[in-house]
Amino acid sequence: MAQSSILRPCDIVLSLAALLFFLPLMLLIALVILITGGPGPVFFAHRRIGYGGRYYNCLKFRSMAKDADERLRHLLETCPESRAEWEIHQKLRNDPRITKVGQFLRKTSLDELPQFWNVLVGDMSLVGPRPIVDAERRRYGRYFESYLQVKPGITGLWQISGRNDVSYRRRVAMDVAFARSLTPTLYFKILFLTIPAVLLARGSS
Repeated sequence: MAQSSILRPCDIVLSLAALLFFLPLMLLIALVILITGGPGPVFFAHRRIGYGGRYYNCLKFRSMAKDADERLRHLLETCPESRAEWEIHQKLRNDPRITKVGQFLRKTSLDELPQFWNVLVGDMSLVGPRPIVDAERRRYGRYFESYLQVKPGITGLWQISGRNDVSYRRRVAMDVAFARSLTPTLYFKILFLTIPAVLLARGSS
């Protein structure tokens, strides 16, 4: 099912309201990042695959050290266990790249607050699959077209179902199910269920 045009006004109104509401907190987070992380960007923009295969820069608060790429490269070259975990999940539970402040931001999902701007300008929706990078396309196989049918979201079935506790294969299945059954009812149901999932930090470790 293609992205519903009915939901775009909801995305605009709710993301704008969220940006205004969280603005003081976002300014505080930016200040803490500058103080604890030293000189460098407050935001991290990462190229992701969006609706219809269009690329965009997905925004987050910077949660990694400035030499993050080198740290990851060294770990994957020297630690077979971490390399295997990375190949399966594209994530590491004990990621050496993440700063202490970044760990807190990620656990509380505060690092994703800038993505409300992505929603406002139309790159993302409030609800949808987690945005993926090129390296993840092969993980979707023949189901990649389903991913392209809807906009990536700040939250979605994956986030309310346990996030990192969910296997990547199961995550793909959720994305396909979401794309095929997206309705306003499902959209608002996921938004509602996201609140306890974030407050309980479910699957965010």
